[in-house]
Amino acid sequence: MTGTSIKQALRMAQHALMGSDTAQIDAELLLAAALGKPRTHLYTWPEQILTPAQRSYFESVLERRVLGEPVAYIIGTRDFWTLNLRVNRHVLIPRPETELLVETALALVTTPEAQIADLGTGSGAIALALASERRLWKVVATDMSIAALTVASDNASLLGIPNVEFRQGSWCESLEPAQFDLIVSNPPYIDAADPHLAQGDLRFEPRSALVAADEGLADIHALCSQASNHLKTGGWLLLEHGWTQGSSVRGSLEQNGFDAVSTLKDLNGNDRVTLGRRGLSPPALP
Repeated sequence: MTGTSIKQALRMAQHALMGSDTAQIDAELLLAAALGKPRTHLYTWPEQILTPAQRSYFESVLERRVLGEPVAYIIGTRDFWTLNLRVNRHVLIPRPETELLVETALALVTTPEAQIADLGTGSGAIALALASERRLWKVVATDMSIAALTVASDNASLLGIPNVEFRQGSWCESLEPAQFDLIVSNPPYIDAADPHLAQGDLRFEPRSALVAADEGLADIHALCSQASNHLKTGGWLLLEHGWTQGSSVRGSLEQNGFDAVSTLKDLNGNDRVTLGRRGLSPPALP
């Protein structure tokens, strides 16, 4: 690739990635990272010649992508909501459909100084998106993984978002009773037998953040069972789930005393987020 221009490098990368549905954007993101420039630079200066160091780096990251590694892990960042988040193999890669959780939470809670919890926070995507939009909200973000909490905490510091507290714990175990106006979670919801786990980006992401027992519903059932005791009366539980799981999630919420239960569809028309409101008589603490 001696004397390779930006335009030539993009063309060659797209050819190398031709089996991918996202070949063009992948090539752009990798080359922009190699140059240390925004993607717009690639089309503003298409004849710019890559330096030997830029060319070597680009070739190495392109090979990693050809072998299937997610671009987000290769370049170490992923955009979510209005934020650019650091990510690594300890956390799930934030996905656009999860922004529906953020949109819904912002619409549901109108209290200026609300208390919010994000359970299984991973990179901190949901918690930080909410906290960035509502600077008076107090957001608690929990995760079992210390490595994930390190990523999330670093993101909060880098983005200058101070109104998030990070705690280690499994689901509701680190929460106080009847404290929150809303609890939100994107829990593991993939069945261990799902063939998609052996395909695409999922091969590289932490399995503990993807897979749940009981056909992918075990953690959702646990959240439905535990969350009511940590919500104020009228508080909401908001869950992301798989596109075939809407009915099961609604049933679990209703069985655990939630009312106003409903399911929202993502931009592809698939069931994606289900919510319920804590009624006047939550289950007793165990």
